[in-house]
Amino acid sequence: MFTSLSAILTKAQNGRYAVGAFNINNLETLQAVMNAAEKERSPIIVQTSEGAIVYAGMEELSALVHLAAQKTKLPVVFHFDHGKNYDLVVEAIKSGFYTSVMFDGSSLPYKENIRKTKTIVKLAHAKKISVEAELGLIAGKEDFVSVTEREAAMTQPSQAADFVNQTGCDALAVAIGTRHGAYKMKKDSDLDFERLKAVAEATSVPLVLHGASGVPARIKSLCTKYGCEIASAKGIPDSQIKKAVSLGICKVNIDTDLRIAFDAGIRKFLKEKPGVIDPREILKPAKELMTSVARHKMQLLGCTGKG
Repeated sequence: MFTSLSAILTKAQNGRYAVGAFNINNLETLQAVMNAAEKERSPIIVQTSEGAIVYAGMEELSALVHLAAQKTKLPVVFHFDHGKNYDLVVEAIKSGFYTSVMFDGSSLPYKENIRKTKTIVKLAHAKKISVEAELGLIAGKEDFVSVTEREAAMTQPSQAADFVNQTGCDALAVAIGTRHGAYKMKKDSDLDFERLKAVAEATSVPLVLHGASGVPARIKSLCTKYGCEIASAKGIPDSQIKKAVSLGICKVNIDTDLRIAFDAGIRKFLKEKPGVIDPREILKPAKELMTSVARHKMQLLGCTGKG
């Protein structure tokens, strides 16, 4: 059943856990994460990025998610992720497909970010749609999001309080040292937990962590064994995600880990069974691996049994 981002994150905030937000691009990924949610009895946030919409279409992906939500009693949020294109965010709001949207004005001058986010909030709230905003630039590259190390900037606690008060956003994505993509770190992860704690104390809205995939060793090892060249890929350790949740993170975005699992499952199957041409058989192991990854994330975030 569909619910709002505000409702699902308020419960998470009060319960001191986080909800996984999983990016989907196709039917198989959606089936995998929904299966994980059913097995874990977890609420779930299903996301489509601008890149996913270009690839598969807003209406097509929405039809799949709406059907999946109708088939479950678990709380499901359908979220438009990382909307940097202001007009596309407005289109997503007007479409009536989504229960929440994100407007990412983090690369804009501060006052312009406030002005545009405030307008998005007004449009969305009129349709009872929640809004996630972003303050501070998260480094890395994923889909249409690309920020260099030089451009990246941490979220300022005092500015975060002012931003939330002025915009009325329902959730805030913060920059504390995470990165988009598979190559998050050249050395060990070192998230700024003191900054996160200060932001959480300065604001009352649920906080969101982007660029938080872990690049699990077992999935990466399987992927590289069958030809994927990501040996130096490195993510955020589970222990740091768990700590971030304890300090106020209520929504954690997962995309890269699903991509690696999808790739590993297909590569392994094709290598071991080169005579099979049935796409249903080829995609089955990928779905199973993605389900396994999603279940682990739900357990890590503490949302198992909260559906």
